[in-house]
Amino acid sequence: MDTVEKIVEDFASDIAMSPFSSGTRLRDMIRAIRACKTAAEERAVVRRECAEIRAAISEGGGEGIRHRNMAKLMFIHMLGYPTHFGQMECLKLIAAAGYPEKRVGYLGLMLLLDERQEVLMLVTNSLKQDLNHSNQFIVGLALCALGNICSAEMARDLSPEVERLMRSREVNTKKKAALCSVRIVRKVPDLAENFMGLASSLLKEKHHGILISAVQLCTELCKASKDALEYLRKNCIDGLVRILRDVSNSSYAPEYDVAGISDPFLHIRVLKLMHILGQGDADCSEYMNDILAQVATKTESNKNAANAILYECVQTIMGIEATSGLRVLAINILGRFLSNRDNNIRYVALNMLMRAITVDTQAVQRHRTTILECVKDADASIRKRALGLVFLLVNDTNVKPLTKELIDYLDLADPDFKEDLTAKICSIVERFSQEKLWYIDQMIKVLSLAGNHVKDDVWHALVVVISNASELQGYSVRSLYRSLQAFVDQGSLIRVAVWCIGEYGEMLVNNVGMLQLEEPITVTESDAVDAVQLALNRYSTDVTTRAMCLVALLKLSSRFPSTSERIKQIVSKNKENIVLELQQRSIEFSSIIQRHQSIRPSLLERMPALDEASYLVKRASTAQATLAADKPAPTVSPGGLKLPNGVAKPPTSPLADLLDLSSDAPVITPASTTAAPNDFLQDLLGIGGINSSTAGAPSSASTDILIDLLSIGSSPSQNGAPAADLSPPAQLGAVVPEATDLLSSLSSSTSVSGTKSAPAVQDMDLLDGLTSNTSVSGHDNYLSITAFQSATLKINFGFKKQPGKPQETTILATFTNLTSSSYTDFVFQAAVPKFIQLRLDPASGNIVPASGDGSVTQGFNVTNNQHGQKPLAMRIRMSYKVNDWNKAKSAIFLPGYSADRTRSLNTHIPKAIDRVRRRGEDRHIGERRQGEERGAATAESEERRAAAAAATESVERRAGRTMTGEE
Repeated sequence: MDTVEKIVEDFASDIAMSPFSSGTRLRDMIRAIRACKTAAEERAVVRRECAEIRAAISEGGGEGIRHRNMAKLMFIHMLGYPTHFGQMECLKLIAAAGYPEKRVGYLGLMLLLDERQEVLMLVTNSLKQDLNHSNQFIVGLALCALGNICSAEMARDLSPEVERLMRSREVNTKKKAALCSVRIVRKVPDLAENFMGLASSLLKEKHHGILISAVQLCTELCKASKDALEYLRKNCIDGLVRILRDVSNSSYAPEYDVAGISDPFLHIRVLKLMHILGQGDADCSEYMNDILAQVATKTESNKNAANAILYECVQTIMGIEATSGLRVLAINILGRFLSNRDNNIRYVALNMLMRAITVDTQAVQRHRTTILECVKDADASIRKRALGLVFLLVNDTNVKPLTKELIDYLDLADPDFKEDLTAKICSIVERFSQEKLWYIDQMIKVLSLAGNHVKDDVWHALVVVISNASELQGYSVRSLYRSLQAFVDQGSLIRVAVWCIGEYGEMLVNNVGMLQLEEPITVTESDAVDAVQLALNRYSTDVTTRAMCLVALLKLSSRFPSTSERIKQIVSKNKENIVLELQQRSIEFSSIIQRHQSIRPSLLERMPALDEASYLVKRASTAQATLAADKPAPTVSPGGLKLPNGVAKPPTSPLADLLDLSSDAPVITPASTTAAPNDFLQDLLGIGGINSSTAGAPSSASTDILIDLLSIGSSPSQNGAPAADLSPPAQLGAVVPEATDLLSSLSSSTSVSGTKSAPAVQDMDLLDGLTSNTSVSGHDNYLSITAFQSATLKINFGFKKQPGKPQETTILATFTNLTSSSYTDFVFQAAVPKFIQLRLDPASGNIVPASGDGSVTQGFNVTNNQHGQKPLAMRIRMSYKVNDWNKAKSAIFLPGYSADRTRSLNTHIPKAIDRVRRRGEDRHIGERRQGEERGAATAESEERRAAAAAATESVERRAGRTMTGEE
């Protein structure tokens, strides 16, 4: 009985002395902090406790309370308060001899310090002593601390001790040493070779803890060193296959069992290491195939742990050089995942299938039906991922059924998902459409079901296609009319339908262009107007749609004269519209309907077919500019500038600005229906032609165009220049080129023929309108002319026609240096009007030898889209360096003009530029001087007002003092 009482008393005394017992201050502090109702009360408690701990530290308190204070500091640290003042206490506890003190000290070391703290350098010696300690638990504490906060210096100093401990007989010590070596290799990759043999030997152990640590170490070694990767491929594959086979075939073990699966964590670690070792190595992959097939077939997929193993097995199979049969097995596992009810499993399966489609597309295609079902899933992330996978699955053979499935779901899809779905459908239809009829049908369906969710370029593209498909225009307008009756709330559908009704209204009423399978519909002229009026009234806030409706009504007034009065009334309702655009259209259209009936049929003719190629180029360049604004577009539209391959774009110069040689964008000019066939000079300079009726009248329009072209200064007439200097000479029966009007210094005797005679010889056809007075040398199909010549540079153009392609001309440019100094960094640039396409080939070199000892050649191809109507024209620019000085020359190449006139034009263009630039500079200088004078006058006025105010204040102050008797 006395013995029992003594044991109870000893136990009570041990509890009272334990720093973690209920009677210590730690529990009281925790209780006090939890009882705080406000943050201020909590801070007060923490401050009080920290003050007591500081006092105990400064007084050098005994060993009995040091570990208790450290425990309280760790709790305070976890609350987020600063505890840096207790770092040295950690070192003192680590240096203590007892295990309880070391345990609290190492725990505080890992919590309160990290590898960036300088204090950590002081603990290296204590760690080394504890790693050599006879007590395995103290060794374990040191290994845990080293594995958590080890720095590069500590890793180099203590790696020998860790290597020695990896050979220990103790299981826990060996496992912790392996995990600590992972940190060492990560911090100092140069030490990887020291652990390769040890890691390979640990794979022969039986304990799962050691095995999983060894596998993790091998994985880190593969990432740190290529030599380690090759070493492990030769020495570890057998061990990994054995481990995976033993774990897969092992019986029930309670300590490793997770939901009936034996150690799934070891499974996954081994599979990840196999993925790294087998990637890019056929021999290792072949050795793994059998065990991977065994894991994939024997693991059941009805448990989450098993699904994790299967997923990692699939990743390994798709990452190594596996056989085709094994890859099909892996993709089939992912197909089973898609039928799982767990959203996470389906999502990772879709992710994996998107990567697997690049490896084996045919195997993924077998699960197309299941993937389509995932597009209709309730989970938004699964829908988007499945839609992306379907987009990758589409090819020429399955595009129609897949598109049909997606369009059918479009009506049921959530509004938030319709934008992504319509974008994918439209992209699929545009990429894989082989016939325009199918394209038009699918796009009309998309616009009918989700017209409010498509982007503008989608219906723009549909309009372009319809305008180019003359045989399908009647079918298109009838289909759109039917859709308009059923889906009147889809904005994009309304716009396309209104445009087509305005253009092809007579086809709608008369059933023109009926297809075999199409059913005729009865639509009267009044019905067509009703449809447009309904759209006009319904979309009262959409300015674009209402503007298109007004244009369509105007065109219908010409197509259906019987409805003109009604259309006039509808259009007139917008004369007082608050939107200026609609108001202006309404007034102008009403005037056309009422007063200009004679020109209305020709004015409202059907639009010509839109240039589909130019639209696609523009759309592609716009899309690329949106994705990467800092990258130039890869394609150049007709009329734009192309640089040779490998030649950087030179800096912009004033002359290049004038001639638009520094711009990659085509010059957009207003089209004129009265322009003569040879108005290419207007296109070349980026300006429009003027009517022959105004050619003989003095006008300042040409000067305004010149100012617009140069974008500098103001009109010369405003700066005192006489208008007569810039008035064009009269030309009878011809359109006078604007260049003649602009460059007043040109001789008025220069004549321009308003009609282009038919080419009589092959030479004229070769140059697209070369006149007979132009000097041409050559024979057969190859001609050579001097395109440019000055005192320093000569350029010859050699022309050659492509057989059967009269609109294409191949030109070989030869550049000859006439000076005694070589030209370096030579770059040739060219720009053409918008009706010509240009393709430049790389030059033969960028150094032009001096004194004509050699030459540089460069070929280019031009395609005249208006061959027979407009001749060839070109702007050329040459930039180069002479003795490290930048030089540049520009010219206009006009084979349809005489050599004298071309030379005169090239001579006077720089003079006209300089004259207008000087006038603009003078105007800016005058404005700046006026501004300075006004500023000086304003400053002087302010000074006078300030002086007057000061004088007034002084007088008032003196008067105040007099009133009070101070003076």
